[in-house]
Amino acid sequence: MASSTAFKDRNLIAVIGDEDSITGLLLAGIGHINEQQKKNFLVVDSKTPVATIESTFNEYTERKDIAILLINQHIAEKIRPTVDKYTKAFPTLLEIPSKDHPYDPSKDSILKRVQKLFGE
Repeated sequence: MASSTAFKDRNLIAVIGDEDSITGLLLAGIGHINEQQKKNFLVVDSKTPVATIESTFNEYTERKDIAILLINQHIAEKIRPTVDKYTKAFPTLLEIPSKDHPYDPSKDSILKRVQKLFGE
């Protein structure tokens, strides 16, 4: 088991989401820009290339200052193979609903793993 000192610098929440989700979370205070001018959020719209979403997902999952990565479920669907391959504990990956796209538990890779673990 990893020591708690390995995770002490993970203090940010990152978000990949639609404009409404990002706006709400920024108003709640999660926005951050580090010394290298890297943001901890990506606003995705219909014009955002899938490659940009995937590269941002990979960047956020490799950063050592991010503890939780939130991604709108309908956006996670665009990069589902990459999301399904992600198995690390930190940053923790959570799929969230958006205003226009309700949460579908049958698509959530984390929930699928938990159900498999409990034999459901």
